[in-house]
Amino acid sequence: MDQGSPPPCDGIGIVEFLQGKNYFITGATGFLGKALVEKMLRGIPDVGKLFLLIKGKDKEATMKRLKSEIINAEVFKILKAIHGSSYEAFMVSKLVPVCGDVCSANLGIDADTTNEIAKEIDVIINSAANTTWDTRYDVAININTKGPARVLEFGKKCKKLGLFLHVSSAYVNGTRQGVFFEKPFCLELRTARRDTITSKAQEISVPFLDIDAEIKLASVAVESIDRNADRTMRELGMERARIHGWCSTYEMTKAMGEMLIDSMRSSIPTVIIRPSLIESTYREPFPGWIQGYKVPILAAYGQCQLPGFVGDPDTIADTIPMDMVVNATLTALAKHGIDGKPELNVYHVATSVANPHSFKDAFNYAYDYFSSSPLLDSKGKKIAIRPMKFLVSMDSFTDFIKNEVAQRSGLTPDDNVYMSDPKRYLRMQLACFKTVHRFMRIANLYKAYMFYKGRFDVTNTKRLIEDMSIEERKRFNFDIESINWEHYIKSVHIPGVRKHLLRQPPAAKL
Repeated sequence: MDQGSPPPCDGIGIVEFLQGKNYFITGATGFLGKALVEKMLRGIPDVGKLFLLIKGKDKEATMKRLKSEIINAEVFKILKAIHGSSYEAFMVSKLVPVCGDVCSANLGIDADTTNEIAKEIDVIINSAANTTWDTRYDVAININTKGPARVLEFGKKCKKLGLFLHVSSAYVNGTRQGVFFEKPFCLELRTARRDTITSKAQEISVPFLDIDAEIKLASVAVESIDRNADRTMRELGMERARIHGWCSTYEMTKAMGEMLIDSMRSSIPTVIIRPSLIESTYREPFPGWIQGYKVPILAAYGQCQLPGFVGDPDTIADTIPMDMVVNATLTALAKHGIDGKPELNVYHVATSVANPHSFKDAFNYAYDYFSSSPLLDSKGKKIAIRPMKFLVSMDSFTDFIKNEVAQRSGLTPDDNVYMSDPKRYLRMQLACFKTVHRFMRIANLYKAYMFYKGRFDVTNTKRLIEDMSIEERKRFNFDIESINWEHYIKSVHIPGVRKHLLRQPPAAKL
């Protein structure tokens, strides 16, 4: 055993606790929720029923989504191989779709169904969230802030409930600098206090945060808007977040969700998992699986859509493979489910302290990959890329991207397009303007993270590993110090994005 490894022990009893229990899970059709369901069905023999809250107009629509988005999903292919022809029967025997929505009172579940399933549920896992950083303020509050409160209220109706687990985000800590510890938020702080890297307390005055007032503000604002509601509500959310010390609407509304949970959990044993930026799986159920509707930054770079970016190349890129988040979640769930203490325990699943790597490292690895295995454009031609250029300010980035877009479009100062075809010239100008605007929006969203100086302490998470037996560490691995970033980015993550998001086969070597 390595000198730095925790000594072996008898273990937590993860499988022993988790098997036979019945679970109520929200967000099961999402990236994390789907991975959680997969590991529970594959890794826990004799797991009980998983009641999955799925949005749909009726039970028939909910069952249809269960089959199309979960049972038939690629992430379950290992489980499908294990069960063979009995796979679908196994899945239907374990997964119970519950028609509902975290945005509705009582989660939109009718009284009869509530009474029926409330008798059976032992554990609740809330992973439902809107993860768009600048989503509408009213939408983000309804899902990320009020949603967890509604799920917890539903949990209080479950007679056997032994634990409530909520998936949050490490970035609820906001724009403050230093090392953030695994502690619950306090509901009413007029001063943002966090420990810094030098262990000296840093206090930054921020306006008093009144969650009820923020909820009312979003509700009143949306009712008073006649036009451009989406844009106005997005801008309102980002404005409120910056006023109160967060980088984005997502972070602020997730933080308020944590605060509500802490204020209303009563004596229910509660766990909050705070992952950093979740990326593709490292090993389980197979390397490189990822789900999403957005193209990650490294993929955009490989498509030559991102020739430069605003940020400090030495900033730590705190990312974490999905399977490690899943394994840490299940381990923490078992640990505190067994303890049964009416406490709130917080875990960061993050790498910035224990195993950091920089944005410069990530883009260098990506450059190596795409140079030898380039992506293909719409015509099947290999896309050539250049080393990533980092710009230190928005002004320098704006100038850079305007020049890049103009050159790529052929709209140069000495061009004769205007003289020969003024209408075409104006169309080209408009297209360039839209492209630059898109780049600027992306840069404005990401710039706070590209200069981010916060770090996430993982003392509690490391203690979980110390409590695990050798066998448990193998079956539920989340040893973040074991991640080899060059191997993960070049051999796992980018190939996974290429296959599952871009739908491209591996390119021939140059």
